[in-house]
Amino acid sequence: MKTLHYLAIAAILVLATPVVKASEQDQVVKAADIMNRFRALPEKSIPRHVMRDAKGFAILTVVKGAFMFSGKVGQGVVVARTENGWSGPSFIKTGGAGFGAQIGGQVTEFVIVLNTHDAVKAFSHGGNVQLGGALSVAAGPVGRAAGADVTPKAAIYTYSRNQGLFAGVSLEGTVIGTDKDGNDRYYGHAVTARGILNGSVNPPAKAGGLLKSLGR
Repeated sequence: MKTLHYLAIAAILVLATPVVKASEQDQVVKAADIMNRFRALPEKSIPRHVMRDAKGFAILTVVKGAFMFSGKVGQGVVVARTENGWSGPSFIKTGGAGFGAQIGGQVTEFVIVLNTHDAVKAFSHGGNVQLGGALSVAAGPVGRAAGADVTPKAAIYTYSRNQGLFAGVSLEGTVIGTDKDGNDRYYGHAVTARGILNGSVNPPAKAGGLLKSLGR
């Protein structure tokens, strides 16, 4: 069943790529915009202590039910906190199969907070990451009312924004894969997700807007 699951995801990604594909720099700029929007309304968004304590973030734009396929496909970046500040972006993609023809689409922005070093390591392997199971995942707390003294109950917190509405959302079972070709194109030579996220690969100047949007 796992093999069929991954094959379905791969098929959706291949079919949908021409529909949603943006350049790597476009994805970086979009990720910065998403983080700025998520931080703009602290009373309704990710609590400051969650942002402050995060070991990393995965930031995605997902299109659901685009054109002649039913399903979802998304792309974005993951960044990690290193000893010298934020890492450069490592590119990621996700997809899920559905059934039946559907015209029209829905765009949702996701911010996935990596609360633990193990969560960052999972994205550093350069393969697929499945949320849930070994990596516990939960809808993140929202707003200033969420207590700063609460230890994270999950390795990963997930948030979404759709049509201006912010919310914690469960992404249990979602599979996210590394976009190795995207990484190589962006950095101009062969790189690994591990090298990017551990800070061995220096962030390029063109990623400055994204890194600034993450705060300290």
